[in-house]
Amino acid sequence: MSYNLAVWDGDRPADDKTAGRVFDELYDHYVVGAGEPPTARIAAYVSALLERWCGLSEDVEGTSPWSTSPLLGEASGPLIYFPLRWSMAEEASTHAAAVAESMGLICFDAQQGRLRP
Repeated sequence: MSYNLAVWDGDRPADDKTAGRVFDELYDHYVVGAGEPPTARIAAYVSALLERWCGLSEDVEGTSPWSTSPLLGEASGPLIYFPLRWSMAEEASTHAAAVAESMGLICFDAQQGRLRP
């Protein structure tokens, strides 16, 4: 079981409902539709996440929170929609949201349908 987060580059939606609509549009275009290479800002975000925890394929100690490898493979254009291991979801999603905020990116909790601060 995994916990999914979405992070994208764009203007911060006014509220959770608007963020849900923006996420759905981005998902339909970039995940369901034809994939695109990640933007430079999303690639930098993934690099920042991997500074704290290694990628799943390099995780020999079982400490990585990612449920996919390579993590950058979940990115398309200005969006990354990625799964976290359920057992580490709270710690990893808090960190991922903080990194997104520090980089001026939007973090959306897909499970709870809400923006992350």
